[in-house]
Amino acid sequence: MEQELAFFSERIDRLRQEIGKVLVGQREVVDHVITCLVADGHALLEGVPGLGKTLLVRTLSDCLSVTYRRIQFTPDLMPADIIGTHILTEDPAGGRRMEFREGPVFTQMLLADEINRATPKTQSALLEAMQERQVTIGGHRRLLPQPFFVMATQNPLEMEGTYPLPEAQLDRFFYKVMVPFPTLDDLVEVMARTTGNVLPSVSAVLSPEEMAKMRHIVREVPIAPEVMRYAMRLVLASQAESALMIPSVAAFLRYGASPRGAQTLVLGGRVHALFHGRTHLSIADVRAVAHPALRHRIGLNFEADAQGLDPDAIIDRLLDEVPEVEGRVARELQASA
Repeated sequence: MEQELAFFSERIDRLRQEIGKVLVGQREVVDHVITCLVADGHALLEGVPGLGKTLLVRTLSDCLSVTYRRIQFTPDLMPADIIGTHILTEDPAGGRRMEFREGPVFTQMLLADEINRATPKTQSALLEAMQERQVTIGGHRRLLPQPFFVMATQNPLEMEGTYPLPEAQLDRFFYKVMVPFPTLDDLVEVMARTTGNVLPSVSAVLSPEEMAKMRHIVREVPIAPEVMRYAMRLVLASQAESALMIPSVAAFLRYGASPRGAQTLVLGGRVHALFHGRTHLSIADVRAVAHPALRHRIGLNFEADAQGLDPDAIIDRLLDEVPEVEGRVARELQASA
């Protein structure tokens, strides 16, 4: 495991450095997106325009030497514009036949820009692709290139004329990443890099074979039973029907986190442990990834809106209320204190 950790850390450092040639700052955002990549998941980025969301995914595709396509989602976009369609063609002999023309989803890295501007019918065209890594057209299953990674963006400011993503599609994103505005020093560096004659460029530093090995390493990170149970208790604490439900949390929720949220806590926590040079998953790693893993998997009710609470505030309550030590041991520790 130590050898695998060294392999993983060296590739991650190499990837961070190459991305840093183009993207200024945003270390946490970059790490979250890389986490989705090595955990074989998809990323949903939310932030105002101009923060480098599109630049990040394009730079990442260059660093990995994979095919990259971008779809600008608009209200008039149709499912066929994404997955492709059959068209009537004429062969050299004068005969006619139906030929399938692939849509932009047939790529390895897909940027779904402003995904909430398209109608639900068009948004749903990505559901099968994100979960099954395939699309079904005319009754025929067509596999997508591997690796397949979707990074979607949405603008939190312009909500008129938009279609919020349904819960089923939100659940298919591994992380929801909030992209903050750059600091003063970062903004000065951005201007220095982008307003001159020389623009930075990157080269491929990670092969598909190395990426596959890194994904294998992530799933080999051991997890102790008590850590696993802590992650599951975090999820169950958000479920109104669960005996582990936290009343101060459930009072503000329409629905709680899903089993995919539990999977994300474990896989994301494993990547977080590897990022920090550890070969095992700890409770601290689970807590560190709770916000990007769960913020899009819990639905707030009117009471939460009335009190100005957002999903991160509810997750903070979960982390405060769910004890790290379970059951009898927790009670004994409380009694001795």
